[in-house]
Amino acid sequence: MKIAIAQINPTIGDLPGNAQNILELARQAVAEGARLLLTPELSLCGYPPRDLLLNPSFLQAMDIALQQLARDLPPELAVLVGTVEENLRAHKTGEKTLFNSIALLERGRVQQVFHKRLLPTYDVFDEHRYFEPGLEANYFTLDDVHIGVTICEDLWNDEEFWGKRSYVTNPIADLAILGVDFIVNLSASPYSVGKQQFREAMLKHSALRFQEPIIYTNQVGGNDDLIFDGRSFALNRQGEIVCRADGFEQDLVVVEFDEVQRDLRLSSIAPEYESEDEEIWHALVLGLQDYVRKCGFSKVVLGLSGGIDSSLVAALATAALGKENVLGVLMPSPYSSEHSISDALALAENLGMKTHIIRIGELMQGYDKTLVELFAGTEFGLAEENLQSRIRGNLLMAISNKFGHLLLSTGNKSEMAVGYCTLYGDMNGGLAVIADVPKTRVYSICRWLNRNGEIIPQNVLTKAPSAELKPGQVDQDSLPPYDVLDDILQRLIHNHESSAQIVGAGHDPATVDRVINLVARAEFKRRQAPPGLKITDRAFGTGWRMPIASKWTAIKNTYHQVFSVRQ
Repeated sequence: MKIAIAQINPTIGDLPGNAQNILELARQAVAEGARLLLTPELSLCGYPPRDLLLNPSFLQAMDIALQQLARDLPPELAVLVGTVEENLRAHKTGEKTLFNSIALLERGRVQQVFHKRLLPTYDVFDEHRYFEPGLEANYFTLDDVHIGVTICEDLWNDEEFWGKRSYVTNPIADLAILGVDFIVNLSASPYSVGKQQFREAMLKHSALRFQEPIIYTNQVGGNDDLIFDGRSFALNRQGEIVCRADGFEQDLVVVEFDEVQRDLRLSSIAPEYESEDEEIWHALVLGLQDYVRKCGFSKVVLGLSGGIDSSLVAALATAALGKENVLGVLMPSPYSSEHSISDALALAENLGMKTHIIRIGELMQGYDKTLVELFAGTEFGLAEENLQSRIRGNLLMAISNKFGHLLLSTGNKSEMAVGYCTLYGDMNGGLAVIADVPKTRVYSICRWLNRNGEIIPQNVLTKAPSAELKPGQVDQDSLPPYDVLDDILQRLIHNHESSAQIVGAGHDPATVDRVINLVARAEFKRRQAPPGLKITDRAFGTGWRMPIASKWTAIKNTYHQVFSVRQ
């Protein structure tokens, strides 16, 4: 039996478009001799649909689309499609009204429906808000082959692998007891750095433990802040990878189940990425490309400062959208260095993108005159510095409005963490492309990008980073060196270490306390930031749920005064 894995890039809510995509891949699967086609979790509506699931008309339209798709599919092919199904007992029991389901479509109709058993409620997931968990092991028989069905999180509860259980049941163990021939998993698993290696290690453990071949089908594409990397794969009973789809692009791969050996045969295996920088680059390109396309834009605009962050965002934008669809705007002030202009223009020439220069000195003078009476008797400080950023933000938004370009924000994760960014200034935008990329990683990706020749000008990589809002300013006037800052942030945000633990790792106590203060105080800024593409396991986005009005910090587990560098 040949099984086709359809690694689909759905648009959330585009029921006709997603159904047509499944149909086209089904026809391709038939042409390659497949008997069964697998599609990702909620493939008909796209994942995550969020509160669209609370709309009765959306649910009705999904059911109609599912029935029509069943009629349109090639009759010789069985297809597993991700959908939702009404919980008919909910009105009597008080349970959630929906199941996260997989429908088996064959011969023009829905033959069986399987419900997801384990519902995640951590990080970006909130499935208990919508779904009731399924209670039964899911399997079906096709041509005398017994096939177990799991949905995403159903795989993630092997107590031997994790050293604990997060849920009462292990769906893989239940299917092994039933003696199925192989297990399929239909997933929508968001990307984070290193996650693929973790998935493969986890499923290798399950395949070996239960002596079950496993086929893992993952969604691909960008949906809002989430990026789905695809990289669907299959393992035989020995836990060996026998098939792997491409990363960060739609793909269809076919794997064969040998009914004599009762195992999966070796098929095509897409190579792994050579480095994390290469992997992150492809993730960000896809996330940017899909956000722009799925939101109905075709062109983008961004501010080019001659710095490392805007340089990386410009490179990503030209790769994702084409150089003809990217406009870089240079907005030098009297404090801007000559190399800021020359570096930005050199970058634009390397990328082949369009630029425009708007000098903001006269605008700054106009603001100073307007505020001179109110600001009389005060010293030049943050308010005046930030006016420059806000002038630039206003100009960029005007260009965005006038020409219909999506404005890209260029701030990195290190800055977002500690609030080294300006509300209604450099935080303006429709998408924060590198908001989950630490500053040290920004440099690392840019060096990788230059591996075969200069794309990011060398001076951008070597000069001291600066906001250039006052004479001689560099970032390290206000922040620790970025290698120090990023290590503290990694320990605090990702590893959940206390201040004592971070100090114990060798960091200066005063610096640690100050960084923790800054992270806490900047929460109100992050709440107002544009969506940021998620590439780590702890991003300032959907899965970050911190209070704004709070006096709690991680410093000695006590209440502490907090403050900000910039507003």
